[in-house]
Amino acid sequence: MQKGNFFGLLACVSALALSACGQEAPPAPPPPSVGVVTLKTESAPLLNELPGRISAFETAEVRPQISGVIRRRLFTEGGTVQAGQLLYEIEDAPYRAALAQAQGSLANAQAAIRSTGLQAQRYKDLVGINAVSKQEYDDAAAAAQQARANVAAQQGAVQAAQVNQNFTRIRAPISGRIGRSLLTPGALVQTGQADPLTTIQRTDRVYVDVTQSAAQIIDLKQAMKAGGISEAQGARIQLILPNGSVYPGEGRLQFADVTVDSSSGAVTLRAIFPNADGLLLPGMYVRAKLIEGERTQAILAPQQGISRDARGRATAMVVGKDNKVEMRQVTVDRAIGDKWIVTSGLKPGDQLIVEGLVNLRPGTVVKPGAPQQVTAPEGGAKPAAAQGASNAGEAH
Repeated sequence: MQKGNFFGLLACVSALALSACGQEAPPAPPPPSVGVVTLKTESAPLLNELPGRISAFETAEVRPQISGVIRRRLFTEGGTVQAGQLLYEIEDAPYRAALAQAQGSLANAQAAIRSTGLQAQRYKDLVGINAVSKQEYDDAAAAAQQARANVAAQQGAVQAAQVNQNFTRIRAPISGRIGRSLLTPGALVQTGQADPLTTIQRTDRVYVDVTQSAAQIIDLKQAMKAGGISEAQGARIQLILPNGSVYPGEGRLQFADVTVDSSSGAVTLRAIFPNADGLLLPGMYVRAKLIEGERTQAILAPQQGISRDARGRATAMVVGKDNKVEMRQVTVDRAIGDKWIVTSGLKPGDQLIVEGLVNLRPGTVVKPGAPQQVTAPEGGAKPAAAQGASNAGEAH
């Protein structure tokens, strides 16, 4: 009886197993679709965006050379002046009187030359016949020499008085745009005063002083020496204005300072820009894009394909053998537009995954295709992700 029950139970289990085997097993899920970009080598300009300040090509602070009261101002504030143009007049009555006094003293000294000269000549004749003593002749000759020296001194005094009188008319030392007048007619000015009367700036061309860290300069020079980077021709510079727009003119690098700022560890670079329309104003803060050189045989990877791991290291996912995902640790140099210059970790021909990275793990088998948004060719084949979605819709 028990033996019969056992065989009956075994027959039921076999029947259930056969019934289950008769049903179809569920299909395996398709591999996830990813968008990939095939990397290649190309030339890439090395751009560096640096902060900078604009300064005038020439600047002159107009200061008085003498003391006096301003009588007139002869320019329009904010206008353009030419070198030598009359700007201010200082009351010159005291200086005209000083000049007249110096001229009178010169005339007096010139008159004394004749009398002392004649006396010295007479004594010279008389000392030959012992009519006067040698001492008297020496005194007469010295008096004549002193008279001539006094004339020279008085001529210098006349010139000094004339210079001071000329300083009562203050002229523009350079051509350019003149600022506001800090003093008005009737104000007293003094020699060596701290505040200028006004300032003139030449701005048809301007300087842009930018700062770059010494470490970046050393890295660039070492990379050029090692090869793979060519020096930029003419060192072109582009300006980004405070409102974010790009200045239409292009500048040229003039020189780099010969010392490093001990407080910041930076080196000052000076560029010159045309400014015919006066858009660039001295003191304006700008950003300068400096083309330092060109990297040959560079690998440019879309920024969407480069991420950071928990330790902050740059990583990339690539499609390897048998369409399996591989993780690479990479080293990036700088950004060129929306791409990174990769110096190690990737090579030409690698298929970099730029789309479909969410929850993607190394070793996963994927279906690579053209990306939807990153470097997608117009009118090309439908991206793999879109194809997968379309096939899924047809299956349902």
